[in-house]
Amino acid sequence: MAVRLGLGLPQSRQYDLGRDVPDVARAAEATGYESLWVYERILFPEPARQGLYGIEGRPWPDHYRGVADPLVTLTLAAAVTERARLGTSVLVAPLHLPFQLARTLATLDAASGGRVVAGFGTGWSHDEYAASSVRPFAERGQALDEVIEVCRAVWGPDPVSYDGKVTRIAPAVVGPKPARPIPLLLAAGSRKAMTRLVDHADGWLPVASGVEQLLRQRQQLEDLAAERGRTRPIRTVLRANARHSARAHEGTGRRPLHGSVDQIVEDLAGYAATGPDEIIVDLQSTLRDAGELKDVAAEVYEKARAAGI
Repeated sequence: MAVRLGLGLPQSRQYDLGRDVPDVARAAEATGYESLWVYERILFPEPARQGLYGIEGRPWPDHYRGVADPLVTLTLAAAVTERARLGTSVLVAPLHLPFQLARTLATLDAASGGRVVAGFGTGWSHDEYAASSVRPFAERGQALDEVIEVCRAVWGPDPVSYDGKVTRIAPAVVGPKPARPIPLLLAAGSRKAMTRLVDHADGWLPVASGVEQLLRQRQQLEDLAAERGRTRPIRTVLRANARHSARAHEGTGRRPLHGSVDQIVEDLAGYAATGPDEIIVDLQSTLRDAGELKDVAAEVYEKARAAGI
Protein backbone atom coordinates (compact mmCIF):
# COMPACT_ATOMS: atom_id res chain seq x y z
CA MET A 1 0.00 0.00 0.00
CA ALA A 2 1.37 3.43 -0.97
CA VAL A 3 2.27 5.82 1.82
CA ARG A 4 -0.06 8.77 2.28
CA LEU A 5 1.28 12.08 1.02
CA GLY A 6 0.54 15.46 2.56
CA LEU A 7 1.61 18.96 1.50
CA GLY A 8 2.86 21.88 3.58
CA LEU A 9 0.68 24.95 3.04
CA PRO A 10 2.26 28.32 2.11
CA GLN A 11 3.05 30.31 5.26
CA SER A 12 6.27 32.07 4.26
CA ARG A 13 6.36 35.79 3.63
CA GLN A 14 6.59 35.53 -0.19
CA TYR A 15 3.00 34.25 -0.28
CA ASP A 16 -0.26 36.19 -0.09
CA LEU A 17 -2.05 34.49 2.79
CA GLY A 18 -5.67 35.22 1.85
CA ARG A 19 -5.22 34.41 -1.83
CA ASP A 20 -2.53 31.74 -1.94
CA VAL A 21 -3.53 29.44 0.92
CA PRO A 22 -7.01 28.67 -0.53
CA ASP A 23 -5.52 28.41 -4.02
CA VAL A 24 -2.80 25.94 -3.02
CA ALA A 25 -5.15 23.96 -0.76
CA ARG A 26 -7.68 23.43 -3.56
CA ALA A 27 -4.98 22.48 -6.05
CA ALA A 28 -3.30 20.06 -3.64
CA GLU A 29 -6.54 18.24 -2.89
CA ALA A 30 -7.33 18.03 -6.62
CA THR A 31 -3.83 16.65 -7.30
CA GLY A 32 -4.34 13.87 -4.76
CA TYR A 33 -2.61 15.03 -1.60
CA GLU A 34 -4.48 13.49 1.31
CA SER A 35 -3.58 16.07 3.93
CA LEU A 36 -2.52 19.71 4.33
CA TRP A 37 -0.08 20.81 7.05
CA VAL A 38 1.18 23.88 8.87
CA TYR A 39 4.01 24.60 11.30
CA GLU A 40 4.57 27.28 13.92
CA ARG A 41 7.23 29.98 14.22
CA ILE A 42 5.95 33.06 16.05
CA LEU A 43 8.91 35.45 15.70
CA PHE A 44 12.37 35.98 14.25
CA PRO A 45 14.79 37.44 16.82
CA GLU A 46 17.18 40.01 15.44
CA PRO A 47 19.92 39.66 16.37
CA ALA A 48 19.39 36.02 17.31
CA ARG A 49 20.82 35.30 20.75
CA GLN A 50 20.30 31.56 20.30
CA GLY A 51 21.12 29.40 17.30
CA LEU A 52 18.60 27.37 15.34
CA TYR A 53 17.26 24.46 17.42
CA GLY A 54 19.39 25.79 20.26
CA ILE A 55 22.62 24.90 18.41
CA GLU A 56 25.23 27.61 18.97
CA GLY A 57 26.27 29.41 15.81
CA ARG A 58 23.58 27.88 13.60
CA PRO A 59 21.65 30.73 11.92
CA TRP A 60 17.88 30.88 11.67
CA PRO A 61 16.77 30.40 8.04
CA ASP A 62 15.42 33.47 6.32
CA HIS A 63 12.06 31.81 5.58
CA TYR A 64 11.33 31.90 9.33
CA ARG A 65 10.73 35.64 9.00
CA GLY A 66 7.01 36.41 9.06
CA VAL A 67 5.56 32.88 9.21
CA ALA A 68 1.75 33.04 9.08
CA ASP A 69 -0.27 31.83 12.06
CA PRO A 70 -0.83 28.08 11.67
CA LEU A 71 -4.44 27.87 12.82
CA VAL A 72 -5.57 30.82 10.69
CA THR A 73 -3.81 29.16 7.74
CA LEU A 74 -5.57 25.83 8.39
CA THR A 75 -8.93 27.57 8.68
CA LEU A 76 -8.48 29.17 5.26
CA ALA A 77 -7.65 25.74 3.82
CA ALA A 78 -10.57 24.05 5.58
CA ALA A 79 -13.06 26.45 4.00
CA VAL A 80 -12.15 25.46 0.42
CA THR A 81 -11.47 21.71 0.75
CA GLU A 82 -13.65 18.69 1.43
CA ARG A 83 -11.50 15.61 1.97
CA ALA A 84 -7.94 16.54 2.91
CA ARG A 85 -7.04 16.18 6.58
CA LEU A 86 -5.77 19.34 8.28
CA GLY A 87 -2.68 18.86 10.39
CA THR A 88 -0.18 20.75 12.52
CA SER A 89 3.47 19.66 12.41
CA VAL A 90 3.99 21.10 14.84
CA LEU A 91 2.25 23.55 17.08
CA VAL A 92 4.53 24.70 19.90
CA ALA A 93 1.80 23.88 22.36
CA PRO A 94 3.20 25.66 25.47
CA LEU A 95 2.99 28.98 23.60
CA HIS A 96 -0.82 28.67 23.75
CA LEU A 97 -3.28 28.89 26.61
CA PRO A 98 -4.41 25.25 26.94
CA PHE A 99 -8.16 25.86 27.14
CA GLN A 100 -8.26 28.26 24.21
CA LEU A 101 -6.15 25.95 22.05
CA ALA A 102 -8.37 22.98 22.85
CA ARG A 103 -11.52 24.92 21.94
CA THR A 104 -10.05 26.28 18.71
CA LEU A 105 -8.99 22.82 17.52
CA ALA A 106 -12.38 21.36 18.46
CA THR A 107 -14.20 24.12 16.59
CA LEU A 108 -12.03 23.63 13.50
CA ASP A 109 -12.63 19.89 13.59
CA ALA A 110 -16.39 20.37 13.92
CA ALA A 111 -16.44 22.92 11.08
CA SER A 112 -14.33 20.75 8.76
CA GLY A 113 -16.25 17.54 9.31
CA GLY A 114 -13.66 15.77 11.43
CA ARG A 115 -10.44 16.45 9.54
CA VAL A 116 -8.07 17.92 12.16
CA VAL A 117 -4.83 16.19 13.22
CA ALA A 118 -3.25 17.88 16.24
CA GLY A 119 0.54 17.68 16.25
CA PHE A 120 2.28 19.21 19.28
CA GLY A 121 5.86 19.83 20.35
CA THR A 122 7.64 21.68 23.15
CA GLY A 123 9.69 23.99 20.93
CA TRP A 124 13.26 25.15 21.49
CA SER A 125 13.34 28.97 21.21
CA HIS A 126 13.89 30.91 24.43
CA ASP A 127 12.76 34.09 22.64
CA GLU A 128 9.42 32.57 21.70
CA TYR A 129 8.84 31.43 25.27
CA ALA A 130 9.70 34.87 26.61
CA ALA A 131 7.19 36.46 24.23
CA SER A 132 4.25 34.10 24.52
CA SER A 133 4.37 31.23 27.00
CA VAL A 134 2.59 31.41 30.35
CA ARG A 135 5.26 29.10 31.83
CA PRO A 136 9.06 29.39 31.62
CA PHE A 137 11.16 27.45 29.13
CA ALA A 138 12.42 25.13 31.88
CA GLU A 139 8.82 23.94 32.45
CA ARG A 140 8.03 23.27 28.79
CA GLY A 141 7.52 19.54 29.31
CA GLN A 142 5.04 20.07 32.14
CA ALA A 143 3.32 22.76 30.08
CA LEU A 144 2.86 20.32 27.19
CA ASP A 145 1.50 17.71 29.59
CA GLU A 146 -1.14 20.17 30.75
CA VAL A 147 -2.10 21.09 27.17
CA ILE A 148 -2.62 17.40 26.36
CA GLU A 149 -4.71 16.84 29.49
CA VAL A 150 -6.85 19.93 28.87
CA CYS A 151 -7.44 18.93 25.24
CA ARG A 152 -8.54 15.46 26.25
CA ALA A 153 -10.91 16.97 28.83
CA VAL A 154 -12.37 19.66 26.56
CA TRP A 155 -12.81 17.25 23.65
CA GLY A 156 -14.53 14.73 25.93
CA PRO A 157 -18.03 14.59 27.39
CA ASP A 158 -19.66 17.36 29.41
CA PRO A 159 -19.49 18.48 32.11
CA VAL A 160 -15.80 19.30 31.62
CA SER A 161 -13.66 19.86 34.72
CA TYR A 162 -9.93 20.24 35.20
CA ASP A 163 -7.61 21.53 37.91
CA GLY A 164 -4.04 22.17 36.78
CA LYS A 165 -1.22 24.63 37.37
CA VAL A 166 -2.37 27.09 34.69
CA THR A 167 -5.85 25.88 33.78
CA ARG A 168 -8.81 25.48 36.09
CA ILE A 169 -12.17 24.52 34.61
CA ALA A 170 -15.13 24.35 36.97
CA PRO A 171 -17.67 21.74 35.85
CA ALA A 172 -19.03 23.26 32.63
CA VAL A 173 -20.51 22.61 29.24
CA VAL A 174 -17.80 23.32 26.63
CA GLY A 175 -18.59 23.20 22.94
CA PRO A 176 -18.61 22.63 20.12
CA LYS A 177 -17.18 19.15 20.40
CA PRO A 178 -14.94 17.66 17.70
CA ALA A 179 -16.74 15.73 14.99
CA ARG A 180 -14.71 12.66 16.04
CA PRO A 181 -11.78 11.99 18.38
CA ILE A 182 -8.95 14.25 17.20
CA PRO A 183 -5.71 12.30 16.66
CA LEU A 184 -2.95 13.71 18.83
CA LEU A 185 0.62 13.35 17.57
CA LEU A 186 3.84 14.46 19.23
CA ALA A 187 7.34 15.39 18.13
CA ALA A 188 9.76 13.33 20.22
CA GLY A 189 13.48 12.62 20.10
CA SER A 190 14.56 12.20 23.73
CA ARG A 191 13.57 9.28 25.96
CA LYS A 192 11.47 11.59 28.14
CA ALA A 193 9.55 12.93 25.13
CA MET A 194 9.13 9.43 23.73
CA THR A 195 7.73 8.25 27.06
CA ARG A 196 5.14 11.03 26.91
CA LEU A 197 4.26 9.95 23.38
CA VAL A 198 3.95 6.25 24.24
CA ASP A 199 1.76 6.98 27.26
CA HIS A 200 -0.45 9.80 25.95
CA ALA A 201 -0.41 10.23 22.16
CA ASP A 202 -1.66 8.52 19.03
CA GLY A 203 1.38 9.07 16.86
CA TRP A 204 4.85 10.44 16.21
CA LEU A 205 6.03 13.42 14.14
CA PRO A 206 9.69 12.95 13.22
CA VAL A 207 11.60 15.16 10.79
CA ALA A 208 13.41 13.64 7.81
CA SER A 209 17.02 14.31 8.82
CA GLY A 210 18.51 11.01 7.66
CA VAL A 211 17.21 7.51 7.05
CA GLU A 212 19.57 5.88 9.54
CA GLN A 213 18.63 8.34 12.29
CA LEU A 214 14.94 7.79 11.58
CA LEU A 215 15.32 4.01 11.82
CA ARG A 216 17.31 4.32 15.04
CA GLN A 217 14.70 6.59 16.65
CA ARG A 218 11.88 4.34 15.44
CA GLN A 219 13.53 1.34 17.11
CA GLN A 220 13.96 3.30 20.34
CA LEU A 221 10.29 4.23 20.25
CA GLU A 222 9.18 0.66 19.58
CA ASP A 223 11.38 -0.69 22.36
CA LEU A 224 9.99 1.86 24.80
CA ALA A 225 6.40 1.04 23.78
CA ALA A 226 7.04 -2.64 24.44
CA GLU A 227 8.68 -1.82 27.76
CA ARG A 228 5.66 0.23 28.86
CA GLY A 229 3.09 -2.28 27.62
CA ARG A 230 1.60 -0.26 24.78
CA THR A 231 -0.20 -2.54 22.33
CA ARG A 232 -1.93 -0.10 19.98
CA PRO A 233 0.15 1.02 16.99
CA ILE A 234 2.00 4.33 16.88
CA ARG A 235 1.17 6.25 13.73
CA THR A 236 4.23 7.86 12.09
CA VAL A 237 3.86 11.08 10.07
CA LEU A 238 7.24 12.13 8.69
CA ARG A 239 7.96 15.78 7.82
CA ALA A 240 10.17 16.13 4.73
CA ASN A 241 11.43 19.71 4.39
CA ALA A 242 12.50 19.88 0.75
CA ARG A 243 14.43 22.60 -1.07
CA HIS A 244 13.69 22.54 -4.77
CA SER A 245 15.98 23.77 -7.52
CA ALA A 246 15.29 23.82 -11.24
CA ARG A 247 18.53 22.02 -11.98
CA ALA A 248 19.75 18.78 -10.46
CA HIS A 249 22.52 19.09 -7.89
CA GLU A 250 25.69 17.47 -9.16
CA GLY A 251 28.37 15.67 -7.20
CA THR A 252 28.43 13.82 -3.91
CA GLY A 253 27.79 16.75 -1.58
CA ARG A 254 24.05 17.06 -2.17
CA ARG A 255 22.00 17.28 1.00
CA PRO A 256 18.98 14.98 1.25
CA LEU A 257 15.74 16.45 -0.13
CA HIS A 258 17.68 19.22 -1.87
CA GLY A 259 17.68 19.42 -5.66
CA SER A 260 15.45 18.72 -8.63
CA VAL A 261 12.07 17.03 -8.44
CA ASP A 262 13.64 13.72 -9.47
CA GLN A 263 16.24 14.00 -6.72
CA ILE A 264 13.61 14.92 -4.10
CA VAL A 265 11.46 11.96 -5.17
CA GLU A 266 14.49 9.65 -5.01
CA ASP A 267 15.06 10.73 -1.40
CA LEU A 268 11.37 10.40 -0.54
CA ALA A 269 11.52 6.81 -1.79
CA GLY A 270 14.29 6.07 0.70
CA TYR A 271 12.23 7.45 3.55
CA ALA A 272 9.06 5.70 2.35
CA ALA A 273 10.92 2.38 2.53
CA THR A 274 11.25 2.83 6.32
CA GLY A 275 7.49 2.39 6.66
CA PRO A 276 5.93 5.69 7.76
CA ASP A 277 2.16 5.97 7.54
CA GLU A 278 2.41 9.38 5.90
CA ILE A 279 4.99 11.83 4.56
CA ILE A 280 4.48 15.59 4.65
CA VAL A 281 6.24 17.21 1.69
CA ASP A 282 7.00 20.85 2.49
CA LEU A 283 8.33 22.70 -0.56
CA GLN A 284 7.42 26.30 0.21
CA SER A 285 10.70 27.77 1.45
CA THR A 286 12.61 28.07 -1.85
CA LEU A 287 9.75 28.65 -4.30
CA ARG A 288 8.86 32.13 -5.57
CA ASP A 289 5.08 32.11 -5.50
CA ALA A 290 1.94 30.01 -5.28
CA GLY A 291 1.97 29.18 -8.98
CA GLU A 292 5.41 27.63 -8.72
CA LEU A 293 4.46 25.84 -5.50
CA LYS A 294 1.41 24.26 -7.15
CA ASP A 295 3.40 23.17 -10.20
CA VAL A 296 6.29 21.65 -8.26
CA ALA A 297 3.96 19.99 -5.74
CA ALA A 298 1.96 18.39 -8.56
CA GLU A 299 5.12 17.12 -10.25
CA VAL A 300 6.46 15.70 -6.98
CA TYR A 301 3.16 13.94 -6.32
CA GLU A 302 2.89 12.44 -9.81
CA LYS A 303 6.49 11.24 -9.89
CA ALA A 304 6.29 9.89 -6.34
CA ARG A 305 3.23 7.82 -7.19
CA ALA A 306 4.84 6.64 -10.42
CA ALA A 307 7.83 5.52 -8.34
CA GLY A 308 5.57 3.47 -6.10
CA ILE A 309 5.64 5.83 -3.14
